[in-house]
Amino acid sequence: MARLVRVLSGALAVLFSNLAVAASWADVEGRIEFAHQTEDARALRGLDDAIASLPEADGLRDYYRALRDLRLAELERVRDRPAARSAAEACVATTKSLVRTRADWAEAFALQAACSAELAGLSPWKSPLLAGRREPSLERALALAPRSPRALLIDAQVRGEGAPDRAKLARAVAAFEAERQDVATAPSWGAAEAYVLLGRAELDAGDAVAARASLERALLLAPDHALARRLVATITSR
Repeated sequence: MARLVRVLSGALAVLFSNLAVAASWADVEGRIEFAHQTEDARALRGLDDAIASLPEADGLRDYYRALRDLRLAELERVRDRPAARSAAEACVATTKSLVRTRADWAEAFALQAACSAELAGLSPWKSPLLAGRREPSLERALALAPRSPRALLIDAQVRGEGAPDRAKLARAVAAFEAERQDVATAPSWGAAEAYVLLGRAELDAGDAVAARASLERALLLAPDHALARRLVATITSR
């Protein structure tokens, strides 16, 4: 009986430890996404210590370091292109290491595709080489997890003809809604972004009613989302 108690106690200790680690990484993810949504590049840069201080857990340190760099590249794209390129290059390098250690993880390959696409946009002379990396990464992600909302979102972004694909964005949004019905796990980012991109695509197509509904949904998920607020203001000012 005493042995059984010790075994159960050990198992519970491991379980609670794993839950604590997962909660810590979920907090980092939330901080990354909030900084991105509020367009706070300084806050993104300030996450180095938070990411480095957490215990490694199945590649999550590299994953969130790469996600932070991707978000930083996206923010700096129009303000400081050298800084954006540096962040995108770091993102590509980190995900290259990540997919070697997590060759069965769709999220890693989807993030690698996003980083490669971002760097290609910032460095046109590297675009052919990066496309050769991006496509296999995205295919691998979708093969491993055809319903992954983040893989579907990235697919919609990087395979559009100059703009995210509206039909694919709608599928990504549906996948995010399905994911929200399950127990939250890390990573879980992207739902608000999917609605914002869908809203912008609908607005570009002249469907202001649908666009406003998508953007308002985004603001329910992320009330401080700066781009969503600007797009809603564009609609209401007409």
